[in-house]
Amino acid sequence: MDDVEDQVAQVVPATLEHEMRLIREAIAMVASGGAPRVVVAGINFGETLLDPARRLALEAGVRLVPLWRADEAGADIAIERIRA
Repeated sequence: MDDVEDQVAQVVPATLEHEMRLIREAIAMVASGGAPRVVVAGINFGETLLDPARRLALEAGVRLVPLWRADEAGADIAIERIRA
C-alpha cells in the first residue's frame, strides 16, 4: 500500500504542474493574439486549478471558461479574448 501512496505523492504534483503549464501557455497564446480561443482538453484537476488560472487569465486580459464534462471526470478549459 505504501508503494501506491508513494506513486500518488509523486504523480499528483507533477500532473498539477503540467496542467497549469498548459493553461499558462494557452493564456499566453490568446493574450498575444496568436489565437482567438484555445481549449485545453482533458484537465484532471480543473476544479483545483480553476481559481489560480482564472486570476492569471484576467491579469493577461483574457477570459477563462470552464467546460465541465457530463461524467464529472475533470474539465476542459477554454481561454478566449474578452470582447470589448
